Amino acid sequence: MQYQLRQRDRQTKARLGRLSTVRAVIETPAFMPVGSLGPVKGLEPDDLHALGFRLMLNNAYHLSLRPGHKVVAEFGGLHTFTGWPGAILTDSGGFQIFSLAKLRTVSDEGVTFQSHIDGSSHFISPETAIEIQEALGADIIMAFDECVALPADRAAVHEGVRRTTLWADRCQASRRRTDQALFGIVQGGLEPDLRVMSARQLVAMGFEGYAVGGLSVGESKTDMARMLEVTVPELPDDKPRYLMGVGLPEDLIEGVARGIDLFDCVVPSRHGRTGSLFTAAGRIVIKQAQYRRDERPIDAACACPVCKRFSRAYLHHLYNVKEMLGSRLNTMHNLWFFADLMQRVRGAIEQGTFAEFRDEFHRMRMAGEEADEHDQRAGTE
Repeated sequence: MQYQLRQRDRQTKARLGRLSTVRAVIETPAFMPVGSLGPVKGLEPDDLHALGFRLMLNNAYHLSLRPGHKVVAEFGGLHTFTGWPGAILTDSGGFQIFSLAKLRTVSDEGVTFQSHIDGSSHFISPETAIEIQEALGADIIMAFDECVALPADRAAVHEGVRRTTLWADRCQASRRRTDQALFGIVQGGLEPDLRVMSARQLVAMGFEGYAVGGLSVGESKTDMARMLEVTVPELPDDKPRYLMGVGLPEDLIEGVARGIDLFDCVVPSRHGRTGSLFTAAGRIVIKQAQYRRDERPIDAACACPVCKRFSRAYLHHLYNVKEMLGSRLNTMHNLWFFADLMQRVRGAIEQGTFAEFRDEFHRMRMAGEEADEHDQRAGTE
């Protein structure tokens, strides 16, 4: 993997870059769709490619449980198993263990936990996390980290940083493959000095890229921004920066403004399945009765295949009758919106107008929210 920093924005910390792997070239800033179990739910690999994505995320925790990383390895890795020709990033499973697993026991050796699926007992260490990800065969893999749930006292956050550093060192030592890029994950909760300490310790180890973890776990947007502002300046300019699990459009814009290159989240696909559709003016909740006879597309300014062909009324109908096509079309629209948003962000950085783009994005979003509130007061839902 190679990363090239191409341009900086003069008014913010935004930057334009290019991430190159054997399988794909990814222009950054970029958003990664999430296929926890392999696919993005309801979509084929060709769908994602047509929507403009060249890098996606698969979940090492879920795939190690079902179908099992050894099964995937028997098929030659995730690319052949799933049919996805682009690049793949796998997370280490750290976040899922701490958010999904039951009855976990944490020590410096690793984590013993019960599967959220059937209660079976499992153990993952830094060495195991690397073994799983090497078997899965992703282009980019993540170090095993301890994600401390918030709110947390300082002592617990400090212990999480210490253990994350310890595990990161063991992840590097246990690597066997030379064709995968390994990213370290900065932790530190909402403690600025611990964030700085974590970043400096990881940078000293010399990873191929760096992720900011432990955010988007319930903290305020102000706190997220504050942690990025103290963390990102500690990360090297010549390596990609990845903000894990963050995916609301406004958070992408603010992350880019603070120097982030990569994002991932289930937001566009999960919101699509629950009937929440993104537009430049905010979200449309397609199940609402006001759309029953609405002939308009989701967004008249959108060039996606769904908006070109289908009405809000039809999508409203599909959602209400629980037709699987509705989830597929909604997800395709949302992912198109995210891909197009990031393309416009890159264009604005290149033209030196990102600050103006950022202001206009927030203005349109606020105007859309005000219009939605007016409609609700008028009883049009």
